[in-house]
Amino acid sequence: MKYRSRLVDRELTLRLASTGAVVIEGPRACGKTATGRQRAVSEALLDVDEQARLAVAVDPALVLAGDTPRLIDEWQVEPSIWNHIRSAVDERARPGQFILTGSAVPADDVTRHTGAGRLTRLRMRPMSLFETGLATGAVSLRALLDGVPPRCPAAGHTVGNVADWIAVGGWPGHLQRALTSAEAWRANRDYLDEIRRVDLPRVDGANRDPNRIGRLLRSLARNVATQASVATMAADAGGADAALKAHTAQAYLSALARLMIVEDQPAWTPHLRSRATLRSTPKRHFVDPSLAVSALRATPDRLLGDLNLLGLFFESLVVRDLRIYAQANDSEVLHYRDNTGLEVDAVVQAADGRWAAFEIKLGPGRVDEGARNLLKFAERVDQAACGAPSALAVIVAVGYGYERPDGVGVLPITALGP
Repeated sequence: MKYRSRLVDRELTLRLASTGAVVIEGPRACGKTATGRQRAVSEALLDVDEQARLAVAVDPALVLAGDTPRLIDEWQVEPSIWNHIRSAVDERARPGQFILTGSAVPADDVTRHTGAGRLTRLRMRPMSLFETGLATGAVSLRALLDGVPPRCPAAGHTVGNVADWIAVGGWPGHLQRALTSAEAWRANRDYLDEIRRVDLPRVDGANRDPNRIGRLLRSLARNVATQASVATMAADAGGADAALKAHTAQAYLSALARLMIVEDQPAWTPHLRSRATLRSTPKRHFVDPSLAVSALRATPDRLLGDLNLLGLFFESLVVRDLRIYAQANDSEVLHYRDNTGLEVDAVVQAADGRWAAFEIKLGPGRVDEGARNLLKFAERVDQAACGAPSALAVIVAVGYGYERPDGVGVLPITALGP
């Protein structure tokens, strides 16, 4: 099948040019192996090749031998290979030796001895709307960080289209197999069922109750894009048989994070001119909003009947895409909340200190509200210490991209790109 280009392709090439090995990490089925194969010239597939796994125990050099870059797929299946790769990188003293892919993060003691310059980690997520061809990229995050106002025509999509994209998700296999929306929904439910029944109990060897995991996943889905505490989700996830204890819920969430199924959105902590107190609780997100839809066994029609829930899922979709575009621009995606109740949905901060703030609103009727929030927030930030914002913008589902008279931009997610 023809490979569909990803934004991490360039980053992978750059890292291979300067580092001995690159570890591509991301959830299962996000396309890690296909991306690694674009640069690899030989491979060992540890998840499907039993002989390769046996060789790791007998003579790991056999698995590492081959033309470089050599792809070691799902390396965490045989975590003992980590130190052998590290040693091989040291001995060869050349960049671009190995590409490792993994859909679960092993215990910290496996990878604690890396060594500066030996291995670097590259995070990969499901595809953004730009990568799947559903967003034009007419308004780039890079341009916004450079202070260029958004400007684009309406693409002709509807909120119904966006609800369908949220439910289908950014999984490359759906595109490759040309699945219908209904087929994709079923595949996503099967994926999440496999996570709770097989992957999560196996990731740390603990005995996990699939039913309790399912209830926690549903609670997480109901609390997507919020700062719900572990205690709140534990209480929400408690079934008829027994309440879910907070420490059990935290263990489940930690295992889901190791599988890279969930990805919290940290809080931004800027210098403030006011006496407001910052809140540091992260926002809750699945790595792809389609998993939240699957956890609730919802459909686009059901989402359209509950616009509050759809609004939260839309925010999660935007955060997913912003994370992908931000990574391509050496930036991170945060959020802001203080004790006065002022919130900003997403703050993108570049490594050089530039920053842009975004409110995320499903419909154009709430643009004014979002703009007021952003302007109030910008006044509260100590710009002498943090710098002026490169952009303040409201991201909506559909419509035109433009700059308002107050300087706040408006742009549809269907135009946003890297």
